Amino acid sequence: MKKVFERFLFGGDYNPNQWPQEIWQEDMRIFRNAHINSATINVFSWAKIQPSEHDYYFNELDEMIDMLSEEGYDIVLATSTAALPAWMFKRYPEVARTDYEGRHHKFGQRHNACPNSLVYQKYTQRLAGKLAQRYGDNPQITCWHINNEYGGECYCENCEKAFRVWLKDKYQTLEALNKAWNLEFWGHTVYEWDEIVLPNALSEGIGHDKTAFAGISIDYRRFNSDSLLENFKLERDAIRQFDSQTPITTNLMGTFKGLDYFKWAKEMDIVSWDNYPSYNTPWSFVAMTHDLMRGLKQAPFMLMEQTPSQQNWQPYNSLKKPGQMRAQSYQTIAHGADTIQFFQLRRSIGACEKFHGAVIEHVGHENTRVFKETAALGEELSRLNEVLGSETKAEVGVLFDWDNYWALEYTSGPTVDLTYVQQIHQYYRYFYEKNIATDLVSVDADFSKYQVLVAPVLYMVKAGMKEALESFVEQGGTLITTYMSGIVDESDNVHLGGYPGPLRELAGIWVEEIDALAPEQTNVIQLKKGRQGESNLVSEIIHLETAESVAEYTSNFYAGSPAVTKNRFGKGVVYYIGTQLEKDLLNTILDEAINSANLIAVIEGETNLEISCRHTEEAVYYFIINFQEQAQKVPAQFVGKKDLLSGKHLTGDSVADQYSVYVIKEGRSE
Repeated sequence: MKKVFERFLFGGDYNPNQWPQEIWQEDMRIFRNAHINSATINVFSWAKIQPSEHDYYFNELDEMIDMLSEEGYDIVLATSTAALPAWMFKRYPEVARTDYEGRHHKFGQRHNACPNSLVYQKYTQRLAGKLAQRYGDNPQITCWHINNEYGGECYCENCEKAFRVWLKDKYQTLEALNKAWNLEFWGHTVYEWDEIVLPNALSEGIGHDKTAFAGISIDYRRFNSDSLLENFKLERDAIRQFDSQTPITTNLMGTFKGLDYFKWAKEMDIVSWDNYPSYNTPWSFVAMTHDLMRGLKQAPFMLMEQTPSQQNWQPYNSLKKPGQMRAQSYQTIAHGADTIQFFQLRRSIGACEKFHGAVIEHVGHENTRVFKETAALGEELSRLNEVLGSETKAEVGVLFDWDNYWALEYTSGPTVDLTYVQQIHQYYRYFYEKNIATDLVSVDADFSKYQVLVAPVLYMVKAGMKEALESFVEQGGTLITTYMSGIVDESDNVHLGGYPGPLRELAGIWVEEIDALAPEQTNVIQLKKGRQGESNLVSEIIHLETAESVAEYTSNFYAGSPAVTKNRFGKGVVYYIGTQLEKDLLNTILDEAINSANLIAVIEGETNLEISCRHTEEAVYYFIINFQEQAQKVPAQFVGKKDLLSGKHLTGDSVADQYSVYVIKEGRSE
């Protein structure tokens, strides 16, 4: 795989414009000692660059870019368009967003622009073009960074009109739209396009999370994602008029619900994202989000932001313990990152992020634990450039789909505790703990490269998905799917003929009813091979057709009916899990599935270490990380191997303390 960068970008968000110039040179000295080689600049400088409608001032930005260029930095140049200047709101109030409750906003905060405002679009294009024209030929500009953390929604009249155009393009006729949204329900049939209103708190919204008509609300999610994507594309295309080669990105946010990132990734040259786990986020979940970001383009990605110490905006902003930032950074690289960048390089003195961690703390010098750890990491990364561009090879694909994300969480019933990302994670966690490489993939991906596909809560089965999954299994693949799958089409209308709808023949079952279990309720599950355990959340009442029962309920009125089934289909097999199993019971079912698929883990044997690998044509790089509190013995297969970070060879007595990291290189001929 071709590498995008010549070295690991190591740096992050830098805002010298917030400081007097005598600080700048001191920053350069300190950053040099930390082996920092990149800076993301100009993220929120629109008001300074363009203080009025027709005036642009680039003098200070010129000085920043000249300084960084002379120092040999890789510059990630942002377009500043995530926060609008005050004059624009004053002169053109229609650029402001109208929120879910119908309140039209004023100047303030960020992500504050209506994405369908022609005024906003005009000035973002113009600014991006001017920046590219002025700096696009500077060889130190390594990457363009458009906007920042796109998100949010607008419910103004302008968006309402644009939504109607989007719908007319999609459905062509009102007859098709009425049918798709099932508007006969509650007598909601519309007869003119201008009768369609946005689904907010003033119309179809039920609180912030539910809706009376999922069809319109899901379509609005799609429309909003498309609208913001058009904003990105407008700026990208403006840059491309003057710079045809430099990679262009925008920083994504992991499993963020608001945008269909698979669709976005097709328009980005490289994926970048911001990683901010909380104090109690499972490391398996952090790994999953990295694998999702890598899976968006099936390619290495950029870590655009992480904190070197602590966040400031979560309920509990714990310090990273000694070694934790380093271990977290190597986990990021192990799962596909070719950059390690921080927010922020120097800590701000005021506003809401003044307590957000930084390489240079408020004390203003480098004699801090955080700086010393940052500098040590920078030195190590300067010796690991051979890893750049290497790929992850996975035989397991976990399906992740934003349409399903939206639809499942809009649905009224069967339980409020059923959330999409948590369902994906409980299956991903199994493969993570087994050190089995896993891709998170879209529902329209090429499934043929995988031995096993996992599709938890595949609630919405859209056109073409049935055929793709059947083809995968027929050719010998193993499919694992679960309760609440195959229920609705892309408009959230139920597939008639019995659950799981289009997947019924594939799974070889018919689901008659879906029971919801309150938090204090459980069912007892008995495996055919003897093990017993509990399940919760939901319990589907399943009838066998061509499938066989793997486990049964032994409690409740559906005792004796199947809870887990297995169906032969062509050369492959489908496992259907009809209830949320406790961890050990789920592991037992998944053990059977992967053993029959002959999956190979990264290493042989059990270990509590996280072990991942990246591949080049010449070598395999193993990343061994201990996130456990207790020291862990290094697996025998690495004894005698050289750790690239320390230069030492591992022995039979080698152990990994908490947050220890080893990187082992094995040549293809070894």
